Amino acid sequence: MRTRVRRSAFTLIELLVVIAIIAVLIGLLLPAVQKVREAAARAKCQNNLKQIGIALHTYHDSNNKFPPGCTADAPLTGTGSWGSSWKVFILDGIEQGNIKAGWQFSGTSGYQNTNNISRVNNLTIPVYRCPSSPLPEMSPYSNTSGYLEMFSSYTGISGASNDSAASSGGSGICSGGGILFPDSLVRMTDISDGTSNTLLVGEQSDHLRDTNNQPVIGGFGAITSQGPHGWTMGSNGTTAIPPQYMSGGDNREFNCSTTRWSINQRGLGNNSVTAPMTTPGPTSRCRPATAAGRTCCSRTGRCAS
Repeated sequence: MRTRVRRSAFTLIELLVVIAIIAVLIGLLLPAVQKVREAAARAKCQNNLKQIGIALHTYHDSNNKFPPGCTADAPLTGTGSWGSSWKVFILDGIEQGNIKAGWQFSGTSGYQNTNNISRVNNLTIPVYRCPSSPLPEMSPYSNTSGYLEMFSSYTGISGASNDSAASSGGSGICSGGGILFPDSLVRMTDISDGTSNTLLVGEQSDHLRDTNNQPVIGGFGAITSQGPHGWTMGSNGTTAIPPQYMSGGDNREFNCSTTRWSINQRGLGNNSVTAPMTTPGPTSRCRPATAAGRTCCSRTGRCAS
């Protein structure tokens, strides 16, 4: 007589219950993983600002002044226009000294100098890029000969739109009341309220958005302070600083921002602070930011100082 041996196994219902439990656990786990990843990305963005701040202070220690926010080649070589931005001047402070060493500060150095642009073609510098940014990694616009530059996530703070040291021109308002503005040569001693109370660099890692929170792409992938020309682009061919800088003319200040709108502003309109961001001093070109001015600096409000 044969004896039947019962074999242990899951029933269909038990298997479905187990699958359902696993699905619920995965559903609970995924948001937690996403939050951890986003927290890590935001921490990296904050650390980038810290590294940029250290590099700017290192430049000051070596040169007794902060780098110009954006400049033409003229102040450096006597000729030329559309020079380089502050992001070029501090490259050796963020472990990119090989690029800085071969940089030519002449011949539209931040714009169409083939020697320079070829050095940064399709190059991503991690310190200049927030990993959680929705901006394209590279600008679809080519400066010259098909070379492409990355979208940087950071902008220099040149001052407030209602500051007395601001010029108006064909490209809007350009302030000289901050630290990084066209042809700026600000010293630490010029900052009357101290560096911890004065904005230096802000994060600009999201799209300009309309009143429906939809990205305003423009013709070059995104609208940021670096414009379509890249993080290396400086300013026009003049040695004057705001308010004299290209007053009434092409007063674009690439890779620098004059604060005007509040953080995460949706849609355009002038809701600028009503009180001046600064109190002009008799000799200082760099003046302290107030809490009202601080609300205008960047997408996230985190700034290096």
